[in-house]
Amino acid sequence: MPRDQWKGRRGAAFAWCLFDWANSSYPTVIVTFVFAAYFTRGVAETPEAGTAQWGLMLSLSGLVLAGLAPILGAIADQGGGRKPWVGIFTVVAVACALSLWWVRPQSDYVLMALLLVAVGNTAFEFGQVFVNAMLPQVAPPSHLGRLSGWAGGLGYAGGLVCLALCLALFVMPEVPFFGLDRGRAEDVRATGPFVGLWFAVFALPLFFLVHESPQPFRPRRAVRDGLATLWQTLKRLPGHGQVGRFLLARMLYTDGLNTLFAFGGIYAAGSFGMSFQEILIFGILLNVTAGLGAFAFAWVDDLVGAKFTIMASVAALVVLGTAILLVESQTWFYVLGCGIGIFIGPAQTASRSFLARIVPPELSTEFFGLYALSGKVTAFLGPALVGWVTLWADSQRVGMATILLFFLAGLVLMAPLKDPQRRGSPAQQQG
Repeated sequence: MPRDQWKGRRGAAFAWCLFDWANSSYPTVIVTFVFAAYFTRGVAETPEAGTAQWGLMLSLSGLVLAGLAPILGAIADQGGGRKPWVGIFTVVAVACALSLWWVRPQSDYVLMALLLVAVGNTAFEFGQVFVNAMLPQVAPPSHLGRLSGWAGGLGYAGGLVCLALCLALFVMPEVPFFGLDRGRAEDVRATGPFVGLWFAVFALPLFFLVHESPQPFRPRRAVRDGLATLWQTLKRLPGHGQVGRFLLARMLYTDGLNTLFAFGGIYAAGSFGMSFQEILIFGILLNVTAGLGAFAFAWVDDLVGAKFTIMASVAALVVLGTAILLVESQTWFYVLGCGIGIFIGPAQTASRSFLARIVPPELSTEFFGLYALSGKVTAFLGPALVGWVTLWADSQRVGMATILLFFLAGLVLMAPLKDPQRRGSPAQQQG
């Protein structure tokens, strides 16, 4: 049982965690709940067409992420640190969120909405690549699991608070804040600019409190050396079979998680006829349970094992996900959705700490670049399958069922991996 004292700058660790509080507003309010539902029910011609269009947009965004994320990560390692890249992508994501105000509830605005969300989501994900790679920099080895879990929990709390404020200020009041016009969906459209401001304000501490060694930025040399580093890392991967198998397993179950996030609000609106107010309430409940799960399993990660945390969480998602696709009652949808929320956070946060424990310390930066790739390389596949199967079967339930296949495949690949935290494991000392 680890009893090590914290060794490191607490301010930097807090700022790193707070960035999750800042940027979680984007997937929670825009990609998953409010704007996704507004697009399918208010902008697109039909919910089914909107679901397919949303899936295609996220698939194209995922293809861009798969192609560029590992390259940018390798370049950043060579060219002056990670914070400048985080800053650039944060600015782009914030600008796209602010611009969603101009998306009116008419089918003429479909293309504009899809482009803004695609660019903003891509920028959000690129920024997350570099922030995740900072984990070994801001946390001592004995607290990797806890800091990762605490950041995840704080992220869900941030998404929750932002969602609750959107509900209280814009959607629920009889007269929305600033006298917004419901007839033109201004109450829902205002959530985009609100998210942009939230993201910008709470991201600032990362840039002031997390320090990196200053390095001159030489773009040409950075590109050349970064690509060479990426190639060398890929060549080393066959010699680290444990890492390669884990990255493949994570690629699959993470694709399922990302797709679940992307289509949660759309499924609630289309299959259960939930209003924007009801979707926001569900989003609040989901974020409460997800935050509690991330905080609670942060201790399980360090004390019992990251592998156990991942396996238990993904298995629970399969069971609860199957159940939520079978129920017709909105009450059971709420109950099962909150159960799913408990296990979403641990599956994500334990993945970061598991990799930090199984890679050789001298290769951690390189393999965290591949970790970023594993989370993005098939990011297009889940949304594409949901969109295509929904159109083919003319059923959101059938389309959403494809997510379970990614969870099951990830479990099968994860099961035979050695647990680095088991007594006597060769990798135990690295945790």
